[in-house]
Amino acid sequence: MNTDRPDTPSDDAPWAESVATDVSRETGPAAWSAQVTHPDTHREALMRSVPEMDDSTPLAAQLAEDARRRIELDGRRFPRPESTRIITVANQKGGVGKTTTTVNIAAGLARAGLKVLVLDNDPQGNASTALGLEHRAGTPSIYEVLVEDAPLATAVQACPDVEGLWGVPATIDLSGAEIELVSLVSRETRLRKALDAYLKDRVAQGEERIDYVFVDCPPSLGLLTVNAFVTGREVLIPIQCEYYALEGLSQLLKTIELIKAHLNPDLIVSTILLTMYDGRTNLAQQVADEVRTHFPQQTLRTTVPRSVRISEAPSHGQTVMTYDPGSTGALAYLEAAREVAEHAVQRADLQ
Repeated sequence: MNTDRPDTPSDDAPWAESVATDVSRETGPAAWSAQVTHPDTHREALMRSVPEMDDSTPLAAQLAEDARRRIELDGRRFPRPESTRIITVANQKGGVGKTTTTVNIAAGLARAGLKVLVLDNDPQGNASTALGLEHRAGTPSIYEVLVEDAPLATAVQACPDVEGLWGVPATIDLSGAEIELVSLVSRETRLRKALDAYLKDRVAQGEERIDYVFVDCPPSLGLLTVNAFVTGREVLIPIQCEYYALEGLSQLLKTIELIKAHLNPDLIVSTILLTMYDGRTNLAQQVADEVRTHFPQQTLRTTVPRSVRISEAPSHGQTVMTYDPGSTGALAYLEAAREVAEHAVQRADLQ
């Protein structure tokens, strides 16, 4: 049995396309295969043209929702923050979508006209792969920055697929950095000092300010993750919609409180994103309700569904934003990116 079918209703499979035609030829995926910029004056009329669907037709409802998102988000410019936002994406539980969230929200913000830098602080180097960065052994990387005091600028690479997006790759050398950092002076603050110097030098040289910095973490609470927490001013926590994710969240929050008490008093949990969401299951809905009850301000309205397109994109060295920008997964991450950007001007605790 093909389990991808119900989880990815908008991934442009033939069965999805036929249903899209039934919904509306104007609003089906084929009509949006090209990324077209819609003037604001036409958005409302286009939105009204999308038929309303209820839960009795979940596939058609998803297609209609995707059409609305395309109309609403295509060509949008997201607001710039007043100063650079440095966001650490962390969860010590593996497989919850940390790297996927990091690269796709970063790409979504960059596509909306912002300047974004991604620091791959995970020895697995998956963020480097998704961004299309060179990260073979010997490539200048975050290892040289952390262990050898190399300037961050020597390791920054431009993402080949998205303008305004840069990354610092992780190579296999980073796997031994935990041990090497133990004996170094200021071992917990090395990444922060390197990033602060890079951002300052960039402005001094007349280059445009970086709007967002995302730090991708390994699924552990070692020195690499501690460096990421000290570097960030905010924490974004992706949470898989399963019971074990709630158990891991409490442990992560305790670690963040320790970091605040001893190393980075300004650190806050600013954003929580629900990933791998399957609205057909009671468990996913219960986990989402539980998280939103305890963290109403931090939890984004947008949830990221399970999607084959999101999983396929890294194998092509891309984010889902460039691999299949019209898919449900790409639209969900773009919507989440917009929420992250709007929070910068809406929430007093982020200003």
